[in-house]
Amino acid sequence: MDVLMPQLGETVAEGKITKWFKSAGEQVQPGDNLFEIETDKVSMEVPSTTAGVLAEIRVPAGAVAPVDAVVGVIAAAGATAAAPRVAAGRPADLPNSLPKSPPISHSAAPAAISEPEPSRVALDPFLEVRTPERNYGPARLPDGATVTPLARRLAGEAGIDLSQLRGSGPHGRIVARDIAGAPHARHEPPAAAAGATETKALYEAGSYQEVPLDGMRRTIAARLTLAAQTVPHFYLTADVDIGRLIALREEANNAAPKDRDGNPAFKLSVNDFIIRALALALQAVPAANAVWAGDRILRFSHSDIGVAVALEGGLITPVIRHAETKPLSAISAEMKELTARARAKKLKPAEYQGGAAAISNLGMYGVREFSAIINPPHATILAVGAARRQAIETNDGGIAFASMLSLTLSCDHRVVDGALGAELLAAIKRLIEAPVTMLV
Repeated sequence: MDVLMPQLGETVAEGKITKWFKSAGEQVQPGDNLFEIETDKVSMEVPSTTAGVLAEIRVPAGAVAPVDAVVGVIAAAGATAAAPRVAAGRPADLPNSLPKSPPISHSAAPAAISEPEPSRVALDPFLEVRTPERNYGPARLPDGATVTPLARRLAGEAGIDLSQLRGSGPHGRIVARDIAGAPHARHEPPAAAAGATETKALYEAGSYQEVPLDGMRRTIAARLTLAAQTVPHFYLTADVDIGRLIALREEANNAAPKDRDGNPAFKLSVNDFIIRALALALQAVPAANAVWAGDRILRFSHSDIGVAVALEGGLITPVIRHAETKPLSAISAEMKELTARARAKKLKPAEYQGGAAAISNLGMYGVREFSAIINPPHATILAVGAARRQAIETNDGGIAFASMLSLTLSCDHRVVDGALGAELLAAIKRLIEAPVTMLV
């Protein structure tokens, strides 16, 4: 049985094997961990779903392989097989002439790019590779021919017209080898590599250090470039008085019950209040609790709020589900737990995918205000700046100092118009300036 690189989310195209728990020639049982993989967002252990002998390791630890590539082979227990081996060079089934596509390699050998035949079984629970249609086109062509997700990605990157190909897979399905063997595939250097050469030519050799892109940085670059180019952004900014919020937060934290060691049951942050405020505001302005879905808008009944978490070399946005139903103490505890697992790269795809809105807080870095780029498919993202003391005019015409915070709401104009965005931001402002309303 071929062991395949599993799919860890719809937008994940490859994974890095960081460790093999079994050696070639070892017995394996269902549930035994075979290897550990790391993507741009998570790391996890992958178990075997069958019993037998790990006859071959095709992708060694440290190498990167595309989703659905064969990374190893399990032979039936007692079967006669060739001597077990570990890949030390280029796998035999990797096509010699791939179309225009970034190389899939680290310091070790690349993995095979191959389509799963009916005898190959993907590791449960990862079954089919689901390449988004919006990225590489439909899975079924007008003439009725079907195309595998890997073939769609390779053809899209190589600029190959799939309608001109005849599939060699089951029932005429177009598979990866059809793309690699296409006579009109382009073989010039990838645009990214050409761009790097042009950029380096502007600087004196030895005056810089080259930092290779890891999976996370490549994904961030691709998604934010796509967002900036395809999502029509507009921005709304409001200054919010957080004096009452700070006082309520201090009172709540002081009143938190403590365990035997004196540790409080919770410690609320300003960000916890802002998460709750955005969740309740989306309930008050339900038309803004929505996302763009190509040919329609999806509106949601619950407020699922993504919160940007900074990681080494990038960021990730775990989602607080049904945030409008959760008290501040529950939001605080969940956010701390998600942040810890995000920084350990232990989040599951379901914990950072989806949601309709997000929050990005740079206040702890002293940033007064900024405009955040929307993370599709979200329709809004709230950028939070640093609190500051500011002189304001009182109702009687005098001058007083207040604790102020700048909030900037980035909106997808396809979903949220100017007036609707202003209504949502006003609802957030009301809740933050009267924080007791978030407790009832």
